[in-house]
Amino acid sequence: MSGFKVLMPKMGESVQEATITKWFVKVGDKIEEDDLLFEIATEKVDSEIPSPVDGVVSEIFFEVDAVVPVGEVVAIIKTDDDDDDQSNNSEPEVKTEQVKTESEAENAQIDKQSDSDEPVTFKDATRFYSPLVRSIAKAENISIAELETIEGSGANGRVQKADLLDFIEKKSKGNVQKTTVDSQQKVETVQPKVEKPAAPKVSVSIGANDQIIEMDRVRKLIADHMVNSVQVAPHVTSVVEADVTNLVLWRNKVKDEFQSKYGEKLTFMPVFTEAVAQALREFPMVNASVDGDKIILRSKVNVGIAVAKPDGNLIVPVIRDADQKNLVGLTASLNDLANRARTNKLSPDEISGGTFSITNFGSFRNIIGTPIINQPQVAILATGSIEKKPAVMETPTGDAIVVRHKMFLSLSYDHRIVDGALGGAFLRRIADLLEEFDINRKI
Repeated sequence: MSGFKVLMPKMGESVQEATITKWFVKVGDKIEEDDLLFEIATEKVDSEIPSPVDGVVSEIFFEVDAVVPVGEVVAIIKTDDDDDDQSNNSEPEVKTEQVKTESEAENAQIDKQSDSDEPVTFKDATRFYSPLVRSIAKAENISIAELETIEGSGANGRVQKADLLDFIEKKSKGNVQKTTVDSQQKVETVQPKVEKPAAPKVSVSIGANDQIIEMDRVRKLIADHMVNSVQVAPHVTSVVEADVTNLVLWRNKVKDEFQSKYGEKLTFMPVFTEAVAQALREFPMVNASVDGDKIILRSKVNVGIAVAKPDGNLIVPVIRDADQKNLVGLTASLNDLANRARTNKLSPDEISGGTFSITNFGSFRNIIGTPIINQPQVAILATGSIEKKPAVMETPTGDAIVVRHKMFLSLSYDHRIVDGALGGAFLRRIADLLEEFDINRKI
């Protein structure tokens, strides 16, 4: 028997630690690959971590509520020598202080028995690969760039043996295009270099009949994130009113056909996202981050959509490459992310890497708001409720008062790099795109 080290996995570029909130197993339990081991909570998302191998739980190093750094050894699973290609004759020595990151630790396990000239390494891996998958990849000379393109069928999209063998078969038949990793396309999260000042002490009186409710973990994180954003970025908010009559009439006309054809409910949010994505390409300074005295222009347009969860907390899943998706793709992505956000089924990667955010005040019939920027982004758009209003329109016979569908759009932006002219022009462009919506657009 040999021991397989289960590490605290990577959960996004900016996440360095996680809290273990639940164990699904105990020492001595026999488990299979993809069985749930433990549940973790970070400042971004809660996730269930599956087992990467078959075996028996030999050791558990951390209790519930322990805060564990990424890459730390969490547990040991004993596996059969015949099933684990990376097993050793002696029991592995667990030295948690030597585990730097998930990639380094896993690489050490896999590369112990590999030649120094092995063509495949996993230093640049962005997700976990089991020892069996790594062994097959090395034997078949499958590069890490190719592995990263495989859509996994395991838990949280993990690549399994069958996925890799299917890829190898397709590659042998010439049905797979060569892929390279473009490091410039990776969205980096840059935290502002600002020391967090101590929160001012406020004296609060408590009445005899007042109720005291302790903030839960997520609410505390949201509170810290919001306070930090206001302290870091000087906020300015601009507001426009947009006439979206054509959009409303078009949606009312096609929504049933859209759902019948694509199996997706069509809301206004995909259209808002489409307009935002186009405007971000036209105004790249809004699709940016600030790092000290440097401005980082993002190469990707990744739009985060704020979703209210049933527990009252907020989460912001990200639609990646929003500017490259059509309306059907945006609708499907938005519905999928929103549904899984409400049931805590999002992976850490699905709520990281955003370059701009949208929050929909209109879903609560609010007409206007001044949202707080989601750091390290530099702007956020709030969409208000769409309401029928009287409006003056020019006609061949003179001005006339007519009923139109109107809404407020409000943009909060970081005045360090986004001035009023840029923020106002960007917001006006979004409004123009919505007002000019083609009422005869085909689905």
